[in-house]
Amino acid sequence: MTQVEIGRGKTGRRAYSLDEIGIVPSRRTRDPEEVSISWQIDAYRFESPVVVSPMDSVVSPRTAIEIGRLGGLAVLDLEGLWTRYEDPQPLLDEVATLSAEAGTRRLQEIYTAPIQDDLIGRRITEIREAGVTTAVRLSPQRTVQHHKAVIDAGVDIFVIRGTTVSAEHVSGRAEPLNLKQFIYELDVPVIVGGCATYTAALHLMRTGAAGVLVGFGGGASHTTRNVLGVVVPMATAISDVAAARRDYMDESGGRYVHVIADGGMGGSGDIAKAIACGADAVMVGSPLARAAEAPGRGFHWGSEAHHPDLPRGRRVEFGTIGTLAEILHGPSSVADGSMNLMGALKRTMATSGYSDIKEFQRVEVVVAPPQ
Repeated sequence: MTQVEIGRGKTGRRAYSLDEIGIVPSRRTRDPEEVSISWQIDAYRFESPVVVSPMDSVVSPRTAIEIGRLGGLAVLDLEGLWTRYEDPQPLLDEVATLSAEAGTRRLQEIYTAPIQDDLIGRRITEIREAGVTTAVRLSPQRTVQHHKAVIDAGVDIFVIRGTTVSAEHVSGRAEPLNLKQFIYELDVPVIVGGCATYTAALHLMRTGAAGVLVGFGGGASHTTRNVLGVVVPMATAISDVAAARRDYMDESGGRYVHVIADGGMGGSGDIAKAIACGADAVMVGSPLARAAEAPGRGFHWGSEAHHPDLPRGRRVEFGTIGTLAEILHGPSSVADGSMNLMGALKRTMATSGYSDIKEFQRVEVVVAPPQ
C-alpha cells in the first residue's frame, strides 16, 4: 500500500472517495430486467439493497412501513422524537420553519424530552403489525438502558449505531457496553457501526454482529470532518471493511458478515460505486429526505445535529422532488441521479454485465478524477 509523505515526521495512506472512482463495463452487457438487486441478512430478504438511515427527518413509523412495502428496510431512531413525544409532527413542522441560526439551538431543546419505554413498544408494534420487517436503532450509550423494551416489543433487526463504534470502548465513568456478550444473549440479528478501518471492522465482526456499518453516517448533514477532523473517504473505507469480511470468513470457518455503506451517498451513482467497492447494501438518508412523505418536510438532519455539548451536524434544506416510490423505483423526471435509485442501480449492473449484487462486487473500478 502506497504511503504518501505528508511531512518529514508523518506519512499517510492515499484514500479515495466515491467521487474519485469509476465503474468499468465488462465484455458483456445484460437486459436490466434480468438483474437482481435483492439482498438478505439473516432470515430477512429485501428486494432492494437499501437501508434507510435512522433520522427523524426521513423515518417515521408511517414511512418505515411504506419503505418496507417498497422492498427496502427503514430503521426507526429510538432516541428520536417518535419515542419522546406522543405526536411529534407539530415539532417537525416547526423545525421546517426555523432559520439556520435558530435551527441547532431549537433542535437541542426539543430533544431534551425523555425517551419513554412505552412509546418504544408502541412504535415497534405499529410497524410490525403492518407486516414489514421492523428495525430500530439505539446508540451504544443507550442500548443497555432501553434494549429490554425493544426486545419485548418484538423487533426483527437491532441496529447499534454511533458516529464511531468500537469493540473496545474505554471509559472511567461508566461500564461500557460489552458488545460480544450483548449480541450473544440476543435472539435477533444485530447491525453495528460505524467503523472505517480494516482492524475496527474485524473486531466488530468478532462480536457476532450480522452486519457492520461502514462510515460515520450523516452524509450531507454531517459536520464531523469540520468539527473533529475525523474522516476516511468512503471508497477506501468500504474496500478495507470488505477485506475484513473476507478474512473473517476464513478465520470463522465461513461466517459471512454483511457490509453496509453508511453515509455520503447522495445519488444513484454513489450507491452503485459503494456496492462495487464491496458493500452488500447501503444506508441512505438524504435521497429520501426529498420525498413528499418525509416527516422533515424537505429538511434533513441527523442525531449529531442536536448533541447537547458538541453538535456535529446541521439541518439541510433539500426540498421535495417526488414520492418515496418515485425516488426508489421511478419514473424519474430529473437527470441528476436523485430519482429511480434502484432502476439506476439495475442499469449500472446490466451495463457492466453482472446479474446480482454478489457478482457486481467483483466489477473493475478505476481512479477517475471528480468532474
